[in-house]
Amino acid sequence: MIIAVPKETCPGEKRVALVPSAAAGLVKDGHQVRLEQGAGVESGFDDQQYRQRGVEVIDDRGRLIAQAEMTLQVRTPGANPQAGMNDLPHFRSGQILIGLAEPLLALEAIKALAERGVILLALELLPRITRAQSMDVLSSQANLAGYKAVIRAADLLGRIFPMMMTAAGTLQPARVFVIGAGVAGLQAIATANRLGAIVSAFDVRPVVKEQVESVGGRFVQLPLDTAAAQDSSGYARAQSEDQLRRQRELMQRVVAESDVVITTALVPGQRAPILVTRAMVEAMPSGGVIVDLAAERGGNCELTQPGQTIRHGSITIVGDPNLVSSAAQHASQMYANNLVNLLRHLFWARKGEAAAPSQPRLDESDEIVAGILVCRDGQVVHPRVRELMGLEPLQRVPQPTPTAG
Repeated sequence: MIIAVPKETCPGEKRVALVPSAAAGLVKDGHQVRLEQGAGVESGFDDQQYRQRGVEVIDDRGRLIAQAEMTLQVRTPGANPQAGMNDLPHFRSGQILIGLAEPLLALEAIKALAERGVILLALELLPRITRAQSMDVLSSQANLAGYKAVIRAADLLGRIFPMMMTAAGTLQPARVFVIGAGVAGLQAIATANRLGAIVSAFDVRPVVKEQVESVGGRFVQLPLDTAAAQDSSGYARAQSEDQLRRQRELMQRVVAESDVVITTALVPGQRAPILVTRAMVEAMPSGGVIVDLAAERGGNCELTQPGQTIRHGSITIVGDPNLVSSAAQHASQMYANNLVNLLRHLFWARKGEAAAPSQPRLDESDEIVAGILVCRDGQVVHPRVRELMGLEPLQRVPQPTPTAG
């Protein structure tokens, strides 16, 4: 299969969908991998490194996409609203597009891809099941985002994180409060703890208390009704405004005692909930820092300005919507490994077969495929996306995998 890797065009995006070592694995599997010239440079991988691994480098983006049977991106048009739709004319019916797509929000882009006949696999929708863990790009990228959030906060805070006893006196450790103990939150807790801070964390799911403590944090117990805090897929559920108001009231004291607050709360397909109000920011110690990892969805802090780092009084608020891109080399490496694992799942030889298939199996009886398949045969096929579009449920008989023509 001809696999294309275009350069990312979203402003500030430095990642690349395939790194040279991952591309080499696909070449070894028998695929032709083609890369747009310069696609890996901002991640630390020059074109020659790809050529040495058997990848063809092409300087014409339109031709690269048009000739491909499968295109791999970090941000497909739905997740790249400013420039992504410029690629739409280059796609043709039957082509497979894999990447982050914002399928629950970017409905117009999803509709346009479906009308074009593109087969879209949206990686945000990967089910959180054991056999899909090695393909989970949200988790791998969140892990790095949590780490970078702490490093950014430590750099901006006008004091050091650890306790330090010197001849000039004793320096007290910084206090860090992490809101949300998912993958990003747990990594933030662990990183802040390694740097010597006193770390507290809160999550609406009390079952994560043991995980928080295992990475060096103190779990903040709040008297809240946390029933049904997550859905069957392991993602957080949206809370009512009354629940959010109560949560903010109870967290106010902890925020007011914290030098650094890192927020990570996201609900799939929705604006990030406001958890840190203006009043809470103004109650923080002078010189405090907030790093809002939900900035791309509007932010968990009322004062966050996505894409900007601002000062409110003496408090610095970081609204970087793509903090993980500041660790582009390792972020790309992890993303690429997730992609390769997914592709090998789709191309895997079944028992009794002499060789792996030449086309990926898009068998909707497979939980992984059914979870991420958004568009196929000129239609939006994902039930949740159809519902958001106001479309009737689709009654379909599973079809053989289309061949790009």
